[in-house]
Amino acid sequence: MYDRILVPLDGSQLAECVLPHVESIAKGCGVAVVTLLRVVESHNLPTGQGGWLPSPEEVAQVEAQSEKEAKDYLGKLARRLQYNSAKVKTEVIKGRAAEAIADYATKSQADLIIVATHGRSGVSRWVWGSVAERILRSSCVPVLMVRAPGCVPGV
Repeated sequence: MYDRILVPLDGSQLAECVLPHVESIAKGCGVAVVTLLRVVESHNLPTGQGGWLPSPEEVAQVEAQSEKEAKDYLGKLARRLQYNSAKVKTEVIKGRAAEAIADYATKSQADLIIVATHGRSGVSRWVWGSVAERILRSSCVPVLMVRAPGCVPGV
């Protein structure tokens, strides 16, 4: 049923709480490919008090560093994961997280997205929204949402 699983990660331990679930599904369903995905968002660097704007080269340097850190993180994680015969791939893409993930899932023909919820509530949720929820709403691919440890019912 599931041949290709997409696992969006943001570099946090909370996001990695999905990995035991990925392992169970990958082994139980004979998954061929597990793709660990990290989205690097464009940096909107604010101006300083004096109206200073970073140069395009400085912005490119910051974004290149973010992309390198994302690749390094996924590479280290992929080396320690083993899902029977499933191939573990890594991908770093640019864009707005939820939309980029949903688009990548469609283009890569993923059968399932497994993503952690970070359980934001109150003002934080209102201001930042929920990437997992936006993935669920914008993707045509089935989404398995895993609550991060420390979940409090009703919050």
